[in-house]
Amino acid sequence: MTVRNKRNIVFIAKSLDGYISDRNGGLDWLQSIPNPKNIDMGYSELMENIDAIIMGRVTFETVCNFDIDWPYSKPVYVLSKTLKSVKDAYKGKIELINGDLKSIINNLNNKGYKRLYIDGGRTIQSFLREDLIDELIITTIPVMLGGGSSLFSELPISLSFKHVETKIFLDQIVQSHYLRRK
Repeated sequence: MTVRNKRNIVFIAKSLDGYISDRNGGLDWLQSIPNPKNIDMGYSELMENIDAIIMGRVTFETVCNFDIDWPYSKPVYVLSKTLKSVKDAYKGKIELINGDLKSIINNLNNKGYKRLYIDGGRTIQSFLREDLIDELIITTIPVMLGGGSSLFSELPISLSFKHVETKIFLDQIVQSHYLRRK
């Protein structure tokens, strides 16, 4: 049996100008490049290689508003200071968490969840501020939104990453993979 490294992984798409949603919180721009074969750009591989998902409240609410069945087979932890309960439809599918990020990660690691997918703009920013991101997989869609929710924000220290690889999908979409240098 192979022991897998503990890792906090970001897998997210952004516009050329660095936004992860438009001014209205919309995500339609993610479909701006035709994808007739529905290439998932590494998402299935990511999901096979993670143990659990930590997402922010806004991302959770966005997913809940998609007109689809619950899309995750892995445990989902929703990080929120304000959400105190969830609709019955999501009970058993998510667990609400709050508190110190390092403690949250340690608790999840102790439960056997070593490889965590970190999702949601503010959540990613919080993890970066605490230097808790080990891996970034960022897919850039060739569109400029001109405003919206930024992927990155100011950090208390600079963080260095090593470029691992870049892939191009549909002759236009660029996905870059980075590992944290510590």
